[in-house]
Amino acid sequence: MKIQDRVLAEIYSRLEAGYPDETCGVMLGADGLVDAVAAAKNERTDMPQTRYLIDPLVYAAIERKADHQGRQVLGIYHSHPDAPAEPSATDLAEAWPELSYLIVSVTGGKVAQSLCWRLSETERQFVAEPIEIL
Repeated sequence: MKIQDRVLAEIYSRLEAGYPDETCGVMLGADGLVDAVAAAKNERTDMPQTRYLIDPLVYAAIERKADHQGRQVLGIYHSHPDAPAEPSATDLAEAWPELSYLIVSVTGGKVAQSLCWRLSETERQFVAEPIEIL
């Protein structure tokens, strides 16, 4: 995944501000470069510290706006409060192909680690995706 430095800083700021809940949003761009994000409210009310949910209508609106701007949805970002930046079983079950998943460990309210993941093209599992910061 290629991402602009200022966009990654914006993601980190949002995730730290949302701590101790999982915070989420959508990564947007063109030609494989993430150059913008759209914040999305975590709609999970039962377990917001360990799960996130982006309202499908909100996601569709983000997708339409991005298309209107000549961008596309390139991935989803979310935090793992006080947990590793590795996908959970829930992350795997809810993942969509062709999207990058930036998972950021936020420990004690501060970003500790960020890793990016994609679904394998041949199996239902995540594979690590390098992050190139521009």
